[in-house]
Amino acid sequence: MLDYKLLAALASVVEQGGFERAANLLGLSQSAVSQRIKLLEARVGQPVLVRATPPTPTDLGRRLLNHVQQVRLLERDLKTQVPGLDDGVPERLRIAINADSLATWWGAAVGEFCSHHNVLLELVVEDQEVGLKRMRAGEVAGCICAAEHPVAGAQGLLLGAMRYRALASPAFIARYFANGINVAALQRVPAIVFGSDDQLQHRYLAELGATNDFDYHLCPSSEGFVRLMQGGLGWGLAPELQVQKELSLGELVELFPGRFIEVPLYWHYWRNGGALLTKLTKHLRLEASKVLVPL
Repeated sequence: MLDYKLLAALASVVEQGGFERAANLLGLSQSAVSQRIKLLEARVGQPVLVRATPPTPTDLGRRLLNHVQQVRLLERDLKTQVPGLDDGVPERLRIAINADSLATWWGAAVGEFCSHHNVLLELVVEDQEVGLKRMRAGEVAGCICAAEHPVAGAQGLLLGAMRYRALASPAFIARYFANGINVAALQRVPAIVFGSDDQLQHRYLAELGATNDFDYHLCPSSEGFVRLMQGGLGWGLAPELQVQKELSLGELVELFPGRFIEVPLYWHYWRNGGALLTKLTKHLRLEASKVLVPL
């Protein structure tokens, strides 16, 4: 029989990124949390955590975390069916999401849903190319990312695509492209890249036929990314949804009109995640179809 107090300690350590934060969340001492993890490992007969900074789950730890995520959601279903168990406490839903979705369509899409279903969101921001690793680690109940194939125990739904265009400020273009915008010149000027997992600019240059490396600023902020382009620090690929105003005002200019990259977005969720995830999935399918490019 699994002891869910021990599993709650494991989930808190992984989700909070350490024993001290987990202890604060659970209202326990750090030593007490450590003892619960050790007791869990004694009962299952093997480690559930890699003691690193931050701690990461072992293969068994991931399976236990996946189980915890689904049990939490199923418990919510039970509360709605048994009025005596409903304590009115909002359900906290932990979801991994890419920064560009968060900066554009996500808020409007889920606002009414969260209010109606008494849901509090805990969002974990990851690049769209790697967000699924959070589900694989058992840290989240759902994920918005570019990966097509779901992890074991989960399902995936194609929501649509975000369209990205290569942009720069008029001042940047005047400074670096006095003789016209061309591929050779583009790979010699600074770009802006979201983070180490962001390959959009690399992909764009490759599709243009460029093969050499290029210099770039790193900016792990979707809003900051656009502001750096406006400031003339570099060129980059930004979602159409995010830069309509800047384009209409001429603050940003498309480098190669008509050429763009479409990044598919998938919603991944636990197959046995209960009624809440099922309802959220139906809601996202409808709302995303209003703003994302169909594929």
